[in-house]
Amino acid sequence: MKPDELLFAETHEWVHVAQEGGEKMATIGISEFALAQLTDLVYLELPEIGRTVAAGDEFGVVESVKAVSPLYSPVNGEVVAVNAALPDHLEILSESPYERGWIAKVRLTDEACLSKLLDVVTYQKQCACAGENG
Repeated sequence: MKPDELLFAETHEWVHVAQEGGEKMATIGISEFALAQLTDLVYLELPEIGRTVAAGDEFGVVESVKAVSPLYSPVNGEVVAVNAALPDHLEILSESPYERGWIAKVRLTDEACLSKLLDVVTYQKQCACAGENG
């Protein structure tokens, strides 16, 4: 996936929505910008399969040598899959944040939350402003 095919949360999670098995699925990961800010990752807590999440809910944690950062669900739905290889291979997140570095797949129960997400251009502007202020 390319960044211009994704939607972004202000909290730096990305979302790719696609039809899978007749249902709308949201694949979720962490943006390249956020990973660059975190630097050396040491731990990742994945959400539980079967868990129902709402947009804005904390559903995991990523930890680096610099900080512990909660991961927030950008969508409403049920976690149906997680990328179980990631906790033991954190380098995948930095090497391939928008492809192999996906964190979870959520079966969407409400698409209205998608309208609150940012396109790549708006997200990049937010990141540029954060870089200037941080």
